[in-house]
Amino acid sequence: MTSSQESKKQELPPTAWAVLGLLSFPGERTGYELKKWADSSLRFFYWSPAISQIYAELRRLEELGYAASARSGPEEARAKRRYAITDAGRGALAGWAADTTEAGPPVLKHGLLLRIWLGHLAEPERLRAMVGEHLERTRGELSAVREAMEHASGVPEWTFPALALRWSERQHLAELELANALLTDLDGLGQAPEDQGRQAGGDAPTPG
Repeated sequence: MTSSQESKKQELPPTAWAVLGLLSFPGERTGYELKKWADSSLRFFYWSPAISQIYAELRRLEELGYAASARSGPEEARAKRRYAITDAGRGALAGWAADTTEAGPPVLKHGLLLRIWLGHLAEPERLRAMVGEHLERTRGELSAVREAMEHASGVPEWTFPALALRWSERQHLAELELANALLTDLDGLGQAPEDQGRQAGGDAPTPG
């Protein structure tokens, strides 16, 4: 590996490692197939890259020698480029996966909570409706997680993805519990308007 390649290896973002991770399971896959798999697995606990980002990462991984691709033959109506991990890629991925110092803390960006934070600018009923919509969406996501868990069940190569999906099931169940508690909190605000008035003025409700 040249010094330029070594430098690029060190600069790989987590998404590149995630795409390489998708390739680490048996079989060759097209970029479209990788996207479908990310949508039914990675997005439940990390995120699902756009198809354009997947192809960008595949090009980068090929340049580093971590992935290789080949076009399909004339037996297929439409030519497809399928990707596979290389021995060098598997070795690099194993090293990255074992390096716990690179894991970093989880990042939470909760769009609903941002709107709740700005609840003084919204109608209470609208806030409750948003929480209700979030509950319905989360129930749908939970069903999708369980469907993916069933698909992975009993497949030896997917033992560890199944563990990640099980964690995601628990996370969605916790999210449902938190959202229901939030509805209770919102209902409680409506019972004590005088308390809201006392909080309207003064400094920001944070120390410092």
